[in-house]
Amino acid sequence: MAKSTGKQSIIRRAIRIDQNTQHPLFMFALSGTELMQIADISRISRDETGKLIGYQRADVKRHVQDITDYLNQEEIVFPNSIILAFSSTVKFKLSRGPTVAERFGVPGILEIPIPNNGGPKPAWIVDGQQRAIALTMSKRKDFPVPINAFVADEIEIQRDQFLRVNSSKPLPRGLITELLPEVSSSLPTNLSKRQMPSAICDWLNREKTSPFFQLIRRASTKGTDSGKAAVIADTSIVKMLEESLETGCLFPYRNIVTNETDFDSIYKILAAYWSAVTRVFPDAWGKSPDKSRLMHGAGIRSMGRLMDRIMADISPNEKDASPKAESELRKVSETCRWTKGRWEQLDDLKWDEVQNVPRHINILSNYLLRAYLHAKKDS
Repeated sequence: MAKSTGKQSIIRRAIRIDQNTQHPLFMFALSGTELMQIADISRISRDETGKLIGYQRADVKRHVQDITDYLNQEEIVFPNSIILAFSSTVKFKLSRGPTVAERFGVPGILEIPIPNNGGPKPAWIVDGQQRAIALTMSKRKDFPVPINAFVADEIEIQRDQFLRVNSSKPLPRGLITELLPEVSSSLPTNLSKRQMPSAICDWLNREKTSPFFQLIRRASTKGTDSGKAAVIADTSIVKMLEESLETGCLFPYRNIVTNETDFDSIYKILAAYWSAVTRVFPDAWGKSPDKSRLMHGAGIRSMGRLMDRIMADISPNEKDASPKAESELRKVSETCRWTKGRWEQLDDLKWDEVQNVPRHINILSNYLLRAYLHAKKDS
């Protein structure tokens, strides 16, 4: 019969499924109190060296309260399982007697250690963070809930499973953006398409020679000292990079047949162009989006499309690539209204009325391209 020792370990009947001998799966049940005794919520953050740690999203208070309210009702059914990643400290002992169809699960006793004196817990919540918190907030803390768990000490495997489990759910885009570069295994199409732009975005934010150094707002830096200076949404950078890699000036540096990428040339192009942007628009660079629309999603996306046109004619290996980009950008500098004035050619929009919506991104992009081509023709 299943029981809890309370002090040193939780003993529970479980089914082991061996899909992967190195990472066995277990199916069993825990109460909310037991769950929080042995499982941590690994929220995304970075250590002192800038290395990404964790992978969970922040709490969603309304969602948690809704689940709590439901759990407090009588005669409820709560079939949704919580997925855990176990460390290898858990032990499983097969039950005595003959087993049938071992491939599809063998019964046994699972022993889960309970840490003493604030020591590390043996499990991390991969999926079900909100449900776990709701269970601890509800009046029915002994309510049993189904648990699916796999053994994996490696944080990379845990992140991989987290992204797969949540790939069809409305995870915050910024969280996905920051996690993708850390996953090395093959991903679903909708995520793998964004993995390279996400990795480049991370690179731009962490490289000291990058014009975007520590200016990109990330899920892990929210509320931290390093995050206070970050003014550009990482999702805007990723979208800009996605477009350029698919059809713009960065496209020639990807071999879609061999999947090889010339990252060195890509970085040179981005550094040359956006460094030129900082020199042409010094009063607009580095400010918050409410003070400069250049740092806004619409500004980054539209200037990215202008980059595709300008840098198509400039080799990344030219020593004067950035000065050349600066010369080309000055052809449109007088027409830009990043921090004051009105965009006369854009329905007379006031500078801060430009929004990060497809219509405004498109009309601003088209206007900048037309202005650039017109100035280039006259020069």
